[in-house]
Amino acid sequence: MLLAAALSLGAVGCARGDASEEGEGSSDAVTLEPVQGTELSKVILSRRAAERLGIRTDQVRVARVAGQRRAARGAAGPVATRKVISHAAVLYDENGDTWTFTSPEPLTFVRQRIDIDRIAGDRVVLREGPPPGTTVVTVGAAELLGAELGVGE
Repeated sequence: MLLAAALSLGAVGCARGDASEEGEGSSDAVTLEPVQGTELSKVILSRRAAERLGIRTDQVRVARVAGQRRAARGAAGPVATRKVISHAAVLYDENGDTWTFTSPEPLTFVRQRIDIDRIAGDRVVLREGPPPGTTVVTVGAAELLGAELGVGE
């Protein structure tokens, strides 16, 4: 996955800290800003880089989901309200930890750890994660991860 991200970023012409001409002035395709108190970085894309990567987003939603099946009876447990995201918004790092990229403002992306309760088709039920209404990346997240971690430098 990270190799694919590096190759895609190379095609976009994203640079980490180097100015690049993109036809819309002399702005960087990708800018990284440290997130204070963490080892994470904000990934800020130029408009053209976001278009070339095909960035797509969705929102964290609240949905009614059935509880875990009871082994003895095979019946579904009680229905609860939980946070859910699209399976496409989930990233796995090299340690198997789960993440999603949030978008707190246009063209700005921040990786956030999530704790998955279960996956049901294309819907991921979260134990922990961003609050409902938060914008999460569903297309282009692997490329954002590659940019943040410096893959392909």
